[in-house]
Amino acid sequence: MTAAAQRSPLKKLPLILLAALLFVVFCSLGTWQIQRRAWKLDLIAQVEAQLARDPIPAPGPARWPEVGPQHNYLPVRVQGVFLHEKQTLVGALTAHGSGYWVMTPMLTTRGFFVLVNRGFVDSAHREPAERGEVVGGTQVVTVQGLLRTSEPRGRLFQDNRPAEDRWYSRDVQAIGAARDLPPDASAPYFIDADGTPNPDGWPVGGLTVVKFRNTHLGYAITWYALALLTVAGAVLAWRHGGESETS
Repeated sequence: MTAAAQRSPLKKLPLILLAALLFVVFCSLGTWQIQRRAWKLDLIAQVEAQLARDPIPAPGPARWPEVGPQHNYLPVRVQGVFLHEKQTLVGALTAHGSGYWVMTPMLTTRGFFVLVNRGFVDSAHREPAERGEVVGGTQVVTVQGLLRTSEPRGRLFQDNRPAEDRWYSRDVQAIGAARDLPPDASAPYFIDADGTPNPDGWPVGGLTVVKFRNTHLGYAITWYALALLTVAGAVLAWRHGGESETS
């Protein structure tokens, strides 16, 4: 055996290590996507089960410690008076275009406050007066919609700026603090109002997105395919390198 032949396996060691590393990485990513798919299917099943339920009274203070992500999209109803003077506009992009979610505190007939996402408005209907709503009114209304947990994070590269009254996510605690709502008497969730038309047509409710993309299986197949291609490529490179040395 020649010295060159003895050195050949050592020369190919970096190729073997690189191929092994890529194989492990690609397989790990594929497995992660399979796990994500299982999580997404479970989430979809939970949401569909929630949406099929009849509306229940919005959870009161005694139940607030129990409220969590598992209650997202739970149909609820609540009665009270809207505090239009304390509304908060949160940036929104919907099928109706760009505009705002109207987050209005409600003083419920049960004595606590809850933020209600009454729906979407465009720039021309930002203020209550532009929608024919009476600031300081005492009319008791009933709202039916979906319970949503707080969104403490802003959109990508856009954090909420309470000092400037610029809002990009529906952060219940931060909005409540900015509007001087008593924290001990304010629900830790908000309600997405349903599509019941408002008197002046604004805000437009019922725009909650309850469909979830589930492309994890396709991504998993891609990662596993790359893992197999890595092995095939390494085998071909090994064989080609061996043929070159014997020729």
